[in-house]
Amino acid sequence: MCRLYETIKVEKRQLKHIVYHNARLNRARKEVFGNIAEINLEDFIQIPDDLSNEIFKCRVTYDRKIIKIEFEKHKHRVINSLKVIHCNEIDYHLKYSNREQLRDLYEKREDCDEVLIIKDGFVTDTSFSNIVFWNESQWITPENPLLEGTARARLLDQKVILKGEIRIEELSKYPRARIINALNDLQESGDILEFVI
Repeated sequence: MCRLYETIKVEKRQLKHIVYHNARLNRARKEVFGNIAEINLEDFIQIPDDLSNEIFKCRVTYDRKIIKIEFEKHKHRVINSLKVIHCNEIDYHLKYSNREQLRDLYEKREDCDEVLIIKDGFVTDTSFSNIVFWNESQWITPENPLLEGTARARLLDQKVILKGEIRIEELSKYPRARIINALNDLQESGDILEFVI
């Protein structure tokens, strides 16, 4: 059975941007399992009484139904350098629980903090986040990411970022880059300082 998951930011005991997580979860369930009834994550997630006001990660594992809900204190990762890795075979368009292929790519990071995955010559994602690039006037995110993240979707809806194709040879055109995901918003993420090709 195919298992998937959602990672939701919990801040001050509140689920953040839950509308986007519901939308992605229900799209994934429909793609994998066919025409089944939609579910609302807020009907299943109970914030534990002993959870503090700090930032937590809520991980929801699911298939046709919700399997498991876990809470873990968020540990911010500082990402300064990305190792460029080419992989044309990767498919992670759904948030699969099986991340073996991504873990294998991550292990190739050498002395860098993370990897930047290139597919068919185009920039996609890191192993755990979407990425955005500053072109001196606008933040641009790759047209075809490995996974359409919830923070990416929200920032696109808000017109804070735009989509565009970014080829590996065009990286030097962008003076700044940042990673984004449900737990790292654009303003909270520091600039990537180095790309190692």
